[in-house]
Amino acid sequence: MKTVISAFLLVMLAGCASGLRIDRSHVSANQDERIQFVVLHYTNASLERSLALLTHGEVSSHYLIGDGPATVYQLVDESKRAWHAGDSQWDGRTWLNSSSIGIEIVNPGFTDTPNGRVWHPYSEAQIQALIALLQDIVKRNHIQPRYIIGHSDIAPLRKLDPGPLFPWKRLADAGLGIWPEANAVARQRAYFEVNPPSITWYQQQLLRFGYSIEQTGELDVATRHVLAAFQMRFRPQRFDGMPDAQTAAMLQVLNQKR
Repeated sequence: MKTVISAFLLVMLAGCASGLRIDRSHVSANQDERIQFVVLHYTNASLERSLALLTHGEVSSHYLIGDGPATVYQLVDESKRAWHAGDSQWDGRTWLNSSSIGIEIVNPGFTDTPNGRVWHPYSEAQIQALIALLQDIVKRNHIQPRYIIGHSDIAPLRKLDPGPLFPWKRLADAGLGIWPEANAVARQRAYFEVNPPSITWYQQQLLRFGYSIEQTGELDVATRHVLAAFQMRFRPQRFDGMPDAQTAAMLQVLNQKR
C-alpha cells in the first residue's frame, strides 16, 4: 500500500514540477461538433465478409447493421476516424472521413441479370435498427437532418450505395433527413414543363444542394452522374441522369427549404 501511495505522489510531484498550468475557465462560443455528417452505405457483401473487411481490411466504418437478426455492431469509436468515405465532398467540405460517422448496412446491392439490373431490398428489421441508431447519433452530435447523406451523394461518379431501394422518405418522416413536399413539387413541375431550365441552372442548383459539380454549362458525363445520384435518392423510379421538369421541381423545392 505504501508503495502505491509513494508512486502516486511521485506522479503528482512530476506534474507540478513541469510547470504546466491550464486555466479552463474561459470557454469560446465559436465552436461546434467535429461530427457534421452521417454517411450511409451498403456493404455489397454477406455479414461474415462485411465484418472481415471492416475490421481487418483497408476500409472501416463506425457501425455495421447486420441481417437476420439486424444486429448493430460498433466497429470504430465515434471519436476516431473511420475509412468509409474515401475521396468525397459535400456542401463544400472535402474528405469526409474526418467529419462524419459511417454506417454500413449488410445488403448485396444489385445483381446484373440478362433481364437487367436487380436491386436487393433492405429488411424491415434493418431499417428499424437504423432509425434507432440515427436518432441516437443525431441527438448526441447535434447533426442537421440534411446532413444524413448517402455514399452516392458524396462520391456520385464512383458510388451507388445505398441504392434506389433505400427508404429515404421514411427516414425524413422520422426527422432524419429531408424530402420535397409533394404539392410544392407539383406546382413547380407545371412551371418547368413550360419553362425548362438550362443545364447551367441544374448545375447551380445541384451545387447549392450540396453536390460537388463543375459549372460547365454542358450536360457532360459528370453532370449526368450527379443528376442520377439526386434522382436515385428522391425519384428512384427513374434515375437516368437526364434533366426533366420533375427533377427540376424537386431541386427547386428542396433548395427553398435550406
